[in-house]
Amino acid sequence: MEAVSTALPDADSGEEAGTGELPETPTLGQVLLAVEELWPESLAEDWDEVGLVVGRPTASITKVLFAVDPTLEVIDEAIEWGAGLLITHHPLLLKGVNSVAATSAKGLAVHRLIEAGTGLLTVHTNGDSAVGGVSDVLADAMGLENVAPLTPASNGLPEEGIGRVGELPELMTLGDFAARVFEMLPAVAGGVRVAGDKDGLVRRVAVCGGAGDSLFDAVRASQADVYVTADMRHHPASEAREGAVNGRPYLIDVSHWASEWLWLPAAAEALGNVLADQGHEVEIRVSTTNSDPWDFILTPG
Repeated sequence: MEAVSTALPDADSGEEAGTGELPETPTLGQVLLAVEELWPESLAEDWDEVGLVVGRPTASITKVLFAVDPTLEVIDEAIEWGAGLLITHHPLLLKGVNSVAATSAKGLAVHRLIEAGTGLLTVHTNGDSAVGGVSDVLADAMGLENVAPLTPASNGLPEEGIGRVGELPELMTLGDFAARVFEMLPAVAGGVRVAGDKDGLVRRVAVCGGAGDSLFDAVRASQADVYVTADMRHHPASEAREGAVNGRPYLIDVSHWASEWLWLPAAAEALGNVLADQGHEVEIRVSTTNSDPWDFILTPG
């Protein structure tokens, strides 16, 4: 995704339309307020660590890069582009640490960010749960209607929560639906794995971006015909197959990174709109780095 400016220029004066004032460069603190408006930290799961990891709230921000993972390659991309802020879905420091020495990968990441003056912000399960979040974007891409949370948020609106469940406009075979999922996601080595009758009919779909095999109770309660998520482990998937009723829910296992990457362009656009409405001018770009950890796969035949 190419960088886009949030400025709203007036055709005659070059000033921001409707205000008579030139757009301003926001501080990191002002960007944080915009992020909180879109993805409130109160929506994050209790075990999660979201929010500002590196950065001074008083720093001026002219460029923001969105990415799934705060890997060293992504951090280098942000620094080389001149981003003042890197917003990632996954946390860099989810578990407690007692050192950020540059002798470890995470310590080196912190050093590179600070030395370059690049902030790091995590929008994780709050980005999953919020309206327009990861699973909402997936549901939209699949063409689902009458969408509702798979597990409603305890501290949010009725339409907020982890995962989504909805209905396709018409019946599809599992094979055709799996092909739709495959085609809408970024290409990765692992592809898409499917469990179920290829010719079986599906209409009600449950989806959870990222690792979602802990949600099978909610999936069964939703009466979904098929469940799409990532990182399905052997035992939860096997038990779900054993306990299936008439073979359902069928399972579609996708790349963790790919399932969450789809959210990035939508998130970048949403943040750009909020900042523009507040009179700020920022360039926002989505990372071009594929941080899926797998390089190739061997299959029978």
